Amino acid sequence: MAIRNIVKMGDSVLRKNSKPVENFDEKLWQLLDDMKQTLDKIQGLGLSAVQVGVLKQVIIIDYEDQFLEIINPKILATSGSCYDNEGCLSVVGFRGIVERPETIDLEYFDRFGNKKSIHAEGYFARVFFHEIDHLYGVLFCDKMIRRVSGDE
Repeated sequence: MAIRNIVKMGDSVLRKNSKPVENFDEKLWQLLDDMKQTLDKIQGLGLSAVQVGVLKQVIIIDYEDQFLEIINPKILATSGSCYDNEGCLSVVGFRGIVERPETIDLEYFDRFGNKKSIHAEGYFARVFFHEIDHLYGVLFCDKMIRRVSGDE
């Protein structure tokens, strides 16, 4: 395992679309393991592969008591609306208020290619939306309603 560098805003890779994973192999497992070690070191909630310079539809989420490896996510349904404060490991120096749906129903694959699904609500759902946006070159500041100074 290795700690990878986090790509920062201004790097064009963050604005590119990630490609679906086709091979659920040792190369993917290494990427997932490296992302986990990287996320653990920086104590974040989520990390997408594009944030470590890999244009694959791969996300990890470490939220409260759940650690998830999300590959090729597909949003099945959303509902509600809520506003909350967001930040990003790739956007340093400020946070912002972003409107997102309150719930998400998601289908995805695990590291072995097994199809899974999950329902998330509240801030847990927000983490999914935030990370999925990265797969399509979207940063939270693109959707930000109001900037919040510093890392509040």
